[in-house]
Amino acid sequence: MTKQPPSLQDLRREIDSIDEQVHGLLIQRGDIIDRLISVKKTQEVGSAFRPAREADMMRRLAQRHRGILPLDTIESIWRVIISTFTYVQSPFSVHADLSVGESAMRDSARFHFGFTVPFLAHFNAEAAVEAVAKSKGDLALISAVSSRSPWWSALEPAAAPKIIARLPFVERADHPAALPVFVVSRVAADAMVTEVEMWSVRVSGWSADVARALSPFSEIIAVPDTASDGAALLISVPGTDGLAKITAALVAAGASVRSSALVGSHATRYTVPPTTASK
Repeated sequence: MTKQPPSLQDLRREIDSIDEQVHGLLIQRGDIIDRLISVKKTQEVGSAFRPAREADMMRRLAQRHRGILPLDTIESIWRVIISTFTYVQSPFSVHADLSVGESAMRDSARFHFGFTVPFLAHFNAEAAVEAVAKSKGDLALISAVSSRSPWWSALEPAAAPKIIARLPFVERADHPAALPVFVVSRVAADAMVTEVEMWSVRVSGWSADVARALSPFSEIIAVPDTASDGAALLISVPGTDGLAKITAALVAAGASVRSSALVGSHATRYTVPPTTASK
């Protein structure tokens, strides 16, 4: 006998069963987080944000994903799950620098942190960083491609917040929250990921030629310092010897380094292959 295909009612019952299981698993995850709070006493030490673990989770998520559900959707769901449970462990707010545009920054915040985490707007990066510095475990979102001032100078002291992530982490064409942003917060040292180091560097003799000489080695945000014929730079360099290469390139191009300070680090972004990104 020919096997009859399932009816719409049968398929809908399967969907209802899966939905119930998904909800049950989220409740179980919440129960584990509740026990984690008791064991690690997270609420006593500030933010529970763990960039290294999160980067590993999101990388594995993108690598194993398949099927008709868009990666955009599954990434956003997981980001909201992670952020919300982090918030449950240790409440925090997102301080956003709106000087690069309110709409794109809000899209980034909501895609990566959902609606449960409070969103606090600021007119410039300095105000967002200052708010995080005064908080117990908040974080700031600041443009990773341009700046009107060297806001990263405030991250130089040892006790200051640091750059802990760069979003979006899962890179692909037409990302729904494509605005490149740095995440600034104060987290435990063992939670950091150091695949890409972030350096605050002040130089003399800055010029377009010097900028071109550095471009093969790193991503740079530069703010001119006309008083000293130089610039304040925020430099992203991979590996542990990246600053030495940058310093050598600066000197070879005719500039000199006046000061440098490590102001954070983040994971190497995961780029989705074009065939996967389109699914």
